[in-house]
Amino acid sequence: MLKMSLFGRDYNNESKSLDNGSKSLLESSSSITSESVHAAEEASGISIVQTLIHLLKCNIGTGLLGLPLAMKNAGLLVGPFSLLAIGILTVHCMVILLNCAHHLSQRKILVPTPILDIRFYMLLLLPLLILLVFIQNLRVLSIFSTLANIATLGSMALIFEYIVQGIPDPRNLPLMASWKTFLVFFGTAIFTFEGVGMVLSLKNQMKHPQQFSFVLYLGMSLIIILYICLGTLGYMKFGSNTQASITLNLPNCWLYQSVKLMYSIGIFFTYALQFHVPAEIIIPVVISQVSESWALFAELSVRTALVCLTCVSAILIPRLDLVISLVGSVSSSALALIIPPLLELITFYPEDMSCVTIAKDIMISILGLLGCVFGTYQALYELIQPINHSIANSTGVYFYASSSPLLPPPM
Repeated sequence: MLKMSLFGRDYNNESKSLDNGSKSLLESSSSITSESVHAAEEASGISIVQTLIHLLKCNIGTGLLGLPLAMKNAGLLVGPFSLLAIGILTVHCMVILLNCAHHLSQRKILVPTPILDIRFYMLLLLPLLILLVFIQNLRVLSIFSTLANIATLGSMALIFEYIVQGIPDPRNLPLMASWKTFLVFFGTAIFTFEGVGMVLSLKNQMKHPQQFSFVLYLGMSLIIILYICLGTLGYMKFGSNTQASITLNLPNCWLYQSVKLMYSIGIFFTYALQFHVPAEIIIPVVISQVSESWALFAELSVRTALVCLTCVSAILIPRLDLVISLVGSVSSSALALIIPPLLELITFYPEDMSCVTIAKDIMISILGLLGCVFGTYQALYELIQPINHSIANSTGVYFYASSSPLLPPPM
């Protein structure tokens, strides 16, 4: 009997439980009480602190570095208030998602160059990422989340230490930007709340799931405050020179360049946590199509292929700011603002929902849909435009091409 305790799966046990489903139910009802099952779940679940660490880390990712530019695209006044509103809506939709999952589970129970060098470094990290995503146990991943949080906290401390010094007079900055750049802001802002897909997994694996609401509100409040402070202060510090990632605005010395290293370490360890949800959705479908003897090989192959796909995408698409906006507009808006209210309508409408709740869900879905359509259009439009100025980000460097060789590049 092959057991994969390291990866968190036991394919023989899974197949036997499927083949003898009714028999297992009868045996378990006579030999195991609900109290013992609950006690076993609590013993193997993750704690409140581990859940909070996961929640913070799965939301603090690459989108955080693009928030100063997002504020520039929205305006000094509109940006912070819009980010706060998006954050509140996202948290509300997380709660909707949890409520619907709980209600449906209850119902179910009742009813049955520099460019080449940088890309080369990315390829060097690929084998390590593949090994990292083979870990499925969230309790083991909490160790990596802790390391990632420490590295990210150190990088954030250095970033804030620099941007709060000598902030120029912000009265020259526009309070409101154009609607076209605001669409890019929307995609970036919604992308930063990238942990929405993890809330169900985190709650389900807690020792005390009833305490998840406290963890959710505490963690997301800290995250929203961090987002607003970093985005606003970063834009006030760098103004019109704000780049796609705030790390590109930092001085070229070892102290502030270490921010990139620490943040890269944090993102590296976060990858496995973010990978957890899509893997749990895709892999069971693939495994169901192969025999039991090939189940492990199929799972590891899918995990490897998905990691390679994301690595190739990062290499081929160098515009970090627009990629963040595009992904946020397409997928994050659907996951965070469109699907949860629609799911609430489908779940609770047969049980006499109030008109206020129906109107609220429809408005949130329409807002998410509009942001998805127009944000996607604007990001794609910007991506296909020719590059005629100096752009630098984590995947490459592009050189300014002026109309005259005598003109210097813009600062």
